[in-house]
Amino acid sequence: MARRERSRLPAEQRRRQIIEAATALVAERGFWGLSMQDVADACGLTVPGLLHHVGSKDGLLIAVLEHRDAEDRRAVGDPPPADVRALCAALVRRNATQPEIVRLFAVLAAESLAPDHPAHDYFARRQRTVLESLTELARPVAARPEALARQIVATMDGLQLQWLRAPDETDLVAMWEAAAESLFGAAG
Repeated sequence: MARRERSRLPAEQRRRQIIEAATALVAERGFWGLSMQDVADACGLTVPGLLHHVGSKDGLLIAVLEHRDAEDRRAVGDPPPADVRALCAALVRRNATQPEIVRLFAVLAAESLAPDHPAHDYFARRQRTVLESLTELARPVAARPEALARQIVATMDGLQLQWLRAPDETDLVAMWEAAAESLFGAAG
């Protein structure tokens, strides 16, 4: 058997490499189609070497999701825009530049509807947190802020699915701007 050439990377750099490889594979195949061997191969590791860094397949999935959230927070700004419309516009502009990440999230969000999916609790928590945050931001502009928060999430998710299905025919940012007028009224 041929010996696999492996390069030694600092732990943080190796973890980033693993997360990036897993992100691409999950976006393409979903969690259930993810092979730890494929992730290890993409990183020049053995499966035991991969597990040393992530603990388990479930641990890898949660690391991928948490990394995505952290990157979104970093890109949108800290603190994020305090205006709900501005925040949503910033998120849509960001998502329009990363279809593979949006696809990853859409695939995992759907898969995790099954209670036995390892990301089921993560997505349930995330949905509560997003709705609570949007509700608070919507209070100054909406008579029914929780209803507006739910409409924002439903609209954004729906538009992203349409964009992923037909990216050459769909301008995500333009579609969001039109939808935002319906949700928030004409831009001032």
